[in-house]
Amino acid sequence: MKKKGILNAQLAGFIAALGHKDLFMVGDAGMPIPKGVPIVDLILTAGVPTFKQTLDAILDETAVEGYILAEEIIKNNPELYNYIKISLPNLNPEFMPHDDLKKFSANVKFAVRTGEFSPYPNIILRAGVVF
Repeated sequence: MKKKGILNAQLAGFIAALGHKDLFMVGDAGMPIPKGVPIVDLILTAGVPTFKQTLDAILDETAVEGYILAEEIIKNNPELYNYIKISLPNLNPEFMPHDDLKKFSANVKFAVRTGEFSPYPNIILRAGVVF
């Protein structure tokens, strides 16, 4: 039995299968995920798990070379935006309107749904390499 890191079997498997440049999403409880995109549904109750908890766990195990956010996060959720910038310090975010981000999410390999209920806590991550 695995004893540390991501213990959710579905999420651990999806992360292990990522290749360089693959896109995947971490989103809030209400983010509409396009048909055909596999969903790792982690939500237990409102706020559990948080976006921060989920992102931290994923970043502990995943090389990331880029990310995309809804431009609305800057004004409507500056605390979370700053947290993301601190969590991914050597990367410059790309931005698009939230409606475009929802459409673009059809390109992700999988999506992770959290219990987050704050505004615009959705991120598309691009897998990197560790060397």
